[in-house]
Amino acid sequence: MRTANLSFYNKVISMQDWSNKTILVAEDVAANYMLIEAVLKTTRATVIWAQNGRQAVEACVENERIDLVLMDIRMPEMDGIDATREIKKIRNNLPIIAQTAFSYNGEDVKIMEAGCIKVINKPISPQELLSCITEHI
Repeated sequence: MRTANLSFYNKVISMQDWSNKTILVAEDVAANYMLIEAVLKTTRATVIWAQNGRQAVEACVENERIDLVLMDIRMPEMDGIDATREIKKIRNNLPIIAQTAFSYNGEDVKIMEAGCIKVINKPISPQELLSCITEHI
């Protein structure tokens, strides 16, 4: 059974070619970023790291090539909800997918109202991550 799941995962990854895409990962925990980056690198996408919400906003202002943002909700300096609101003011059509380990009753609504198109709960499986990005990139 485990071999079948690994085989499926490898097949899904090998089908993705986002070599012309740039994805911003807003994540303050280095280990979480490295896991996401490892999955995204297999797609040949360009990956940019913002370690807090303020850096995510600055990256979106400075880099018009960003095609999608993976936004952690709980970050220092500026949280993901406020960062999403700021990004949407300048790049309203940029898809932002929220990622959170602290989903509580009503938070999903708040996240979506800020402008995110989807909420993924941590820990994120590689298949779920790729599937969600595929829908919106």
